[in-house]
Amino acid sequence: MDAGVVMRGKSVDVMWLMFAGSLVFFMQLGFALVEAGSVRAKNTKNILLKNILDCCIGALIWWAWGHALAYDPGDGFMGMTAMDGAHAPNFFLQASFATNNESHGYNMAIWFFQFVFAAAASTIVSGAMAERTALPGYLVYTIVITGFIYPVIVHWVWSTDGWLSVFSQGYWATEGVDGTYGSMNFPLGGGVIDFAGSGVVHMTGGVAALFGAAIVGPRVGRFDEKKKPLPMAGHSSTLVVTGTFMLWLGWYGFNPGSTLGMAPAGYSAGASRAVVTTTISAAIAGLVVILLEKLLGDHTYSVGAACNGLLAGLVSITAGCASVTPGFAFLIGLMGGVFYFISKETILKCCKVDDPVDAVSVHGTCGAWGVLAAGLFSAPELDYRKCTPGQDERCLKGGLFIANRADGQSPNWNIMGAALAEVAVIFCWTGSISLIMFYLLKVTGMLRVSAEMEAAGMDVSKHGGAAYES
Repeated sequence: MDAGVVMRGKSVDVMWLMFAGSLVFFMQLGFALVEAGSVRAKNTKNILLKNILDCCIGALIWWAWGHALAYDPGDGFMGMTAMDGAHAPNFFLQASFATNNESHGYNMAIWFFQFVFAAAASTIVSGAMAERTALPGYLVYTIVITGFIYPVIVHWVWSTDGWLSVFSQGYWATEGVDGTYGSMNFPLGGGVIDFAGSGVVHMTGGVAALFGAAIVGPRVGRFDEKKKPLPMAGHSSTLVVTGTFMLWLGWYGFNPGSTLGMAPAGYSAGASRAVVTTTISAAIAGLVVILLEKLLGDHTYSVGAACNGLLAGLVSITAGCASVTPGFAFLIGLMGGVFYFISKETILKCCKVDDPVDAVSVHGTCGAWGVLAAGLFSAPELDYRKCTPGQDERCLKGGLFIANRADGQSPNWNIMGAALAEVAVIFCWTGSISLIMFYLLKVTGMLRVSAEMEAAGMDVSKHGGAAYES
């Protein structure tokens, strides 16, 4: 192919990644507004500062070693474990800048796109632990999540040699110079379908949020003497709704942008399909949660429930957004709304875990459901990458409930097995490290502010005064 055509194609891919990544970065403002509106006015500055720090810390860590840990050659478990004299670890992106391919800037665009994903994962946790978490403890867990927990999971699922990755050699890999492909790493074959990160990003953040919120303990006054939940509403539905719409907009970069390009044939079809399925899933989930809250919850038409329902639908479709039909997107969103409602009621009323933004249910529960749903409903004929169904093992295999109509194969149990494996290992990996980390922070007195500081509000005690003039 003409070199000029290739370069123009790469330039299109770079522009696509920077545009989609900017939309995902815009989600940070959405998270900030949702979290600020969900807390009481006396803690507004505190939660906004933490959202700023998520971006600052995340950017520096992802530049220094996070990206290398996620994407450098590795042993299937993490990057940087298969280095030799010819391949030095890509700390501070030194190797990326040194390559001859950087005339088009694709490696830098990939770094930016993956950084904003990493920042999103850490932001999820801050909302669940809002209004009582000390800043030193917050800084520690943000560094650990962004710098270790999250990059390792990324390597498993999205790198070219991760043990769960569909991108591993022999599946969706680039053809070698000898015309052959390597062998898949996942024992069952095929890898997991987690296109834009229902598991990698959202479940990871949700599981860390669960352990963090449980160990830090509930806010003072959240439960009565009999452990019955007491109302503790946020101070601004306006901020919550505005932030929710910003997040919904950002999801149109999050999901379609995960094609990681637009120039190759078929990639635009994958991106446009992701836009449609993302919209449908969010819409039905929002309506379902409104209805459930009216019939079974607090018996009102809750604005907060509507917002979290929308987010539940968005998280649920993220794994399979490019590989399911609109009809299955409707079903995935509907069930995502149901699972969110059951989860948030259980976590608060049965588990007694205080989560001001329902991050555990929105991101953890619906993230797990999204991965499983992709394993159930992904359709092989919707594979947008270069392959010939029935002849090329790199082609997407059908989900458990979907026969491979392109070549007459039966549904693929391996895809569902990989989905179950991803959910299990993310919970165990993130949960075990989070348990140890948050427990150590608690016993060292770094995790929670004093009762007096909590009662006064952290804006006054730590940030120079109230966010709003009285």
